[in-house]
Amino acid sequence: MTTTTTRTSRRGLGGGLRATSKVLPEHARAHNRSLVLQHLFHEGPTSRAGLARATGLTRVTISDLVGVLLAEDLVEELGTQPGRRVGKPAILVGMRTDAYQIVAVDLSDDTMLRGAVLTLTGEAVVRQSLEVGPRRGDDLVDLIARFARRLVAAATRPVIGVGVGSPGVVDGAGRIVEAPNVEWRDLPLAALLSDRLGLPVHVANDANSAALAEYTYGGAADSMLVLTVGQGVGAGVMVDGARVHGAADAAGELGHVTAVDDGLPCACGRTGCLETVLSVPALRRAVDGLDRATADAVLADVGRTLGKALAPVVGALNLGEVLLSGPPELLGGALRAAAHETLVARTMPATAAGLNLRMASLDDDVVLAGAAVLVLGAQLGVS
Repeated sequence: MTTTTTRTSRRGLGGGLRATSKVLPEHARAHNRSLVLQHLFHEGPTSRAGLARATGLTRVTISDLVGVLLAEDLVEELGTQPGRRVGKPAILVGMRTDAYQIVAVDLSDDTMLRGAVLTLTGEAVVRQSLEVGPRRGDDLVDLIARFARRLVAAATRPVIGVGVGSPGVVDGAGRIVEAPNVEWRDLPLAALLSDRLGLPVHVANDANSAALAEYTYGGAADSMLVLTVGQGVGAGVMVDGARVHGAADAAGELGHVTAVDDGLPCACGRTGCLETVLSVPALRRAVDGLDRATADAVLADVGRTLGKALAPVVGALNLGEVLLSGPPELLGGALRAAAHETLVARTMPATAAGLNLRMASLDDDVVLAGAAVLVLGAQLGVS
């Protein structure tokens, strides 16, 4: 008899309902391993019996898994569980988040490469940056490879993988479908870097990386949107704890949604895109030389435009949070307040109830942290 399983790749809105392939033993082992590491990563040290209860796996399976993870130095025994007086003391098992490191690269700034060596919990051990200059296309790929190799060499623990947050539309294999600003089209960036570095490399859109970071390290809601505002505007969306990819891997491209009638020309060739009023350069131009009160009025007007653009997305997906990632002096005051007011006014009460619109918690490191989560998820099954 052939056994089938539902799709659990976390693409789209989560696990699908259609059976796609039979369950192989290695799939079950990887799934069980992910359950154990996910629990230890988020909940902390736990006894073997506690792991069995939390994951629903048998004690025999847990014992075997913990043995393998101990041999790989991914977990360690931490002594007996305090406060237990009856029976054999339970030995706690904890994840060794300091045993391995991750290299993360942020390509969201088209003038500067930013990189870091991070622990598994997202703490920076080494930080480096490098000016891009006029490099685009293949020259930029060569520069990124050299930059990443330098970061790998700076690591103080074995590196389990490299994560990259990139501009543009990026598919599930780490191929850049299109990134016009850096002259990339149909570029297998993950495969090219992996071949040059000799390590697993995982690439995602920078805004999607930001959403992963806020979800894993920043405590964001299971269903939320992170709007990244910089040279351009992008969004990463999570629904029920799964990243939304979209039919063409382009979910979250809000920056090029037309939001202003008779607006300014946009780099995409159209006029009135959200990016033409909400990008950091556009906001700085709009408030340059204005007193505080007048500047706040201008920012509030942009906030209302943003609220109108976000309302259909928030309403359709029933998001619990919207996070703004960018300069707080531009986004965090009048603009945020007006966007929230407009969102509430334009969505039904059941959707708007409890809706939180706030600044992102990870600031400038959000894409680097998200690139680390790409590696955590792919290599360890932790998100």
